[in-house]
Amino acid sequence: MNPVSSSSCDVLVLGAGIAGMTAALDAARGSSVVLATKTALGDGSTRWAQGGIAVATDGQDVAAHVADTLSAGAGLCDPRAVEAVCAAGPAALRALAGRGVEFDRAAGGGPALGLEAAHSRPRVLHAGGDRTGAAISAALAAAVRRSDVVVREDAFLVGLVVDAGRVVGADLLLRDASGAQTAHRVSAAAVVLATGGAGQVFSRTTNPAVATGDGLAAAWRAGAGIADLEMVQFHPTAAAVPQPFLVSEAVRGEGAVLLDAAGHRFMPAVDPRAELAPRDVVARATARAVAAHGGRPALLDATGLRPRTGSAFSRRFPGIAALCAAAGIDPDREPVPVTPAAHYLMGGVRTDVRGRTGVPGLWAAGEVACTGVHGANRLASNSLLEALVTGSRVATDVAAVAAGARDEPPGFTADEVVELPGPATARASHVARRDLRAALWEHAGLFRDAAGLEVATKLLTPEETPLELAGLPGADRRAHEDANLLLVARLLVTAAALRTESLGAHHREDHPETPGAPRRRTLRRTA
Repeated sequence: MNPVSSSSCDVLVLGAGIAGMTAALDAARGSSVVLATKTALGDGSTRWAQGGIAVATDGQDVAAHVADTLSAGAGLCDPRAVEAVCAAGPAALRALAGRGVEFDRAAGGGPALGLEAAHSRPRVLHAGGDRTGAAISAALAAAVRRSDVVVREDAFLVGLVVDAGRVVGADLLLRDASGAQTAHRVSAAAVVLATGGAGQVFSRTTNPAVATGDGLAAAWRAGAGIADLEMVQFHPTAAAVPQPFLVSEAVRGEGAVLLDAAGHRFMPAVDPRAELAPRDVVARATARAVAAHGGRPALLDATGLRPRTGSAFSRRFPGIAALCAAAGIDPDREPVPVTPAAHYLMGGVRTDVRGRTGVPGLWAAGEVACTGVHGANRLASNSLLEALVTGSRVATDVAAVAAGARDEPPGFTADEVVELPGPATARASHVARRDLRAALWEHAGLFRDAAGLEVATKLLTPEETPLELAGLPGADRRAHEDANLLLVARLLVTAAALRTESLGAHHREDHPETPGAPRRRTLRRTA
């Protein structure tokens, strides 16, 4: 890419969800900050979060929150990272409230706490009923607008700029009101990736269209390690309607039950926690119920909530109720048809709890990063908490390095490292996006085996060498997205093939056993 314009700053933050906006706001206290976002400020996955944010509001609950997170993570969590994030939760929540987020209150005036799957007690705070993410995004975006942070909207990340092994900026495609795109380079002493996940690599996903793995791909090409990419969380209850949407786990927390297409409740026979078992358990059980009835969706029955909660579904879950109404469904009177969908990427750019990636000059936070907090199966509503805490910690660490602290790489000595050959430049995709997404859903979705992963590998890796994007005149955003999806898909399938065991969200039909001491695995590029 040959930029036609350039600018510079102390800190460049890429991505404007809860992690990116928190990092930008905190970093702006002593540095010049540019916040670049692919679409509009706050228009990422954060604003779609329904259930809430899990925080130990009672100081006595921190230990239990840690224990629940470790249990859900199926042995793959980093205990130090889990303890750090859970312990920092109350203070991070106060900072979030100080930036204008108003959480729902219970009748007695205290915080209204929801119960979600695999939590031992209610600890999930919500705002606007089921519009927590939207409330957080709106408040943080308003705070960013009031700050000295320079915002670049409609700025697509093409790649990171690396000089002598250090990330020193990023190349962006800017788009003006007429739709014309311009290449622009931002030079920065520190670059923070907060670009979110890659749900669009699957044909069924709750993620917005922007979740094409751009940050993951850029980090890989810059030499960062990618850890546990096979660990993808599939949400059990995406509405099975022409315009799918997420139906929050909080609905089950309030007492809704899952039925198969014949009207039989199936979860109690699968797990004693029934609908509140960990997400991987509920998602696979739901998928099997769908398959057993010829692909007919399962049913989420919330018709019994009104007597138990004392309020209509629409008052507790106004956002979901509006989406249901648009699809012609009244959840107070009829079940909602649901099916699993790809929801959250627990793997990502390998970082420590400070957000250091191992590549000097590059930090990462939020869904694009893999701190080890989520392990093999994220505890419900922990994603907003981790993004909030690590976004702030990244800003603190960036400031410390700028003040003269050692910029040493984090130590990941416990990881198994697998080196893979791979180009440092983007590649044009030879696979149609629809075919790629369908193949990943079928062969690297909730159920995996060696034969299916081999089919996916052959589709994604042809014998001929793909064209370089740099050689494609006028490569647009979609071409870059397709190249990023292809790269992420290849890495995900490779990681899934390497882990010949079943662990949390990664289920191998040909290797159903779970080991006693699973190891984290980091992929690195060799060339």
